[in-house]
Amino acid sequence: MNNPKPQEWKAEELSCGRIMDYKAFNFVDGEGVRCSLYVSGCLFHCEGCYNVATWNFRAGIPYTVELEEQIMADLAQPYVQGLTLLGGEPFLNTGILIPLVKRIRKELPDKDIWSWTGYTWEEMLLETEDKLELLSMIDILVDGRFDRTKRNLMLQFRGSSNQRIIDVQQSLAQGKVVIWEKLNDGKAVYEPVDRRKKI
Repeated sequence: MNNPKPQEWKAEELSCGRIMDYKAFNFVDGEGVRCSLYVSGCLFHCEGCYNVATWNFRAGIPYTVELEEQIMADLAQPYVQGLTLLGGEPFLNTGILIPLVKRIRKELPDKDIWSWTGYTWEEMLLETEDKLELLSMIDILVDGRFDRTKRNLMLQFRGSSNQRIIDVQQSLAQGKVVIWEKLNDGKAVYEPVDRRKKI
């Protein structure tokens, strides 16, 4: 796992303007029905990463105008709640994502935007202007590196217990991390089964 110094990694030097995948109408990358954009390139290299193929900034296909039009059309469907940004590292692909997010905010203001990042919230606040600009337009941020030693399959929308689901706008307004109010990590309680009883 790599730990960058503040402002060490710059999107304009690293991003090749490429994406690994775009998935419309899924239920796994955040709340509700979502469209998910997987960008190419990540330097965190977390051990146990489920998406190692996205580490390479040259992997995948170019982000195009045609793809953006498809994303906008899909997001416009009334049953779609919003867009999710993943990767790869979204905040090392701000050249693609800032214009897209600005367009969504203008044309589809009712849609929400989620993003995953390897940066912690505290690290992000010390980052470059482009990263802070993208952050300012996001609703929900899942922050922090995946830590294999803290892996927990019962966690909601994240893989390890160090990661947080952050309400970005509330956090910026209050000057502290505010956790998403709908957080509901799996705490299922199952009734014991008496095998002696006949069903």
